[in-house]
Amino acid sequence: MQIILIAMLFAIPGALLIAANDEIDLLAELNRRANIRATGVRDRTGIHARLEELGKRTERDYQDFRIRQFGFCASATAIVMVLMITSGKSLFVTALFSSLLGALIFVVIDRELTSRIKKHREAIEAQFPAIIEMMTLAIAAGETPMQAMLRIANSAEGELSKEFAVVISEIRTGEPLHVTLDSMGRRVKSVMIRRFVDAVVTATLRGAPLIEVLSRHAVEARGNQRNRVMNAAGKAEVAMMIPVVFLILPISILFALWPSLTNLNLFAH
Repeated sequence: MQIILIAMLFAIPGALLIAANDEIDLLAELNRRANIRATGVRDRTGIHARLEELGKRTERDYQDFRIRQFGFCASATAIVMVLMITSGKSLFVTALFSSLLGALIFVVIDRELTSRIKKHREAIEAQFPAIIEMMTLAIAAGETPMQAMLRIANSAEGELSKEFAVVISEIRTGEPLHVTLDSMGRRVKSVMIRRFVDAVVTATLRGAPLIEVLSRHAVEARGNQRNRVMNAAGKAEVAMMIPVVFLILPISILFALWPSLTNLNLFAH
């Protein structure tokens, strides 16, 4: 029974593909069907929007992520089932443990995507003050907002400059400036970027001077960056106290009390 179950795990997928057509390329057909299945999966956790925030906006990126997610889950489940069946475990325990492991891997991959998005936002917010100051200087020198963003996209490095490059590419396709900026604000889930985009769009549509708006946002961005650095320093200070309190301080007390404890033991004897 164990041999039959293990053989079925590996034989059924290949048999189904061969039964479908004897002359097809099995790997290409498997990839095609996997893409169809990945596209048909309901996006309940907002994978499309989260991948779009990372710059992966095509349907192929979504399919690759889903194939990777379900592929790891299915592979881990099959391997655990084979190992537990060969070790003599019951079918109920095997199915339960394999299902839990597959669900755990599914959640871990989803959390890994969330962690990447969080780092992406932090990188954008860290680059925001310098980029805004560069944009302010470019506009003060007589350049238009599009020319300033183009200069930033070509000369700067980082996630925010890539977002400006996307804005420039959308403008070249015929989209208005305020529409592309609004798309960037909705794509990047950051309060700081959203406020900057709203201010620039409002100033552009009403004809207000952009230099004053950008200067105010540059000062505010520097203040936010300083507060973020101070918060990180405070958390690091608390983290540094943990080895001091729980490791260095007990050892110091032990060294200070050890001679007294030794003398008390000698007097007791």
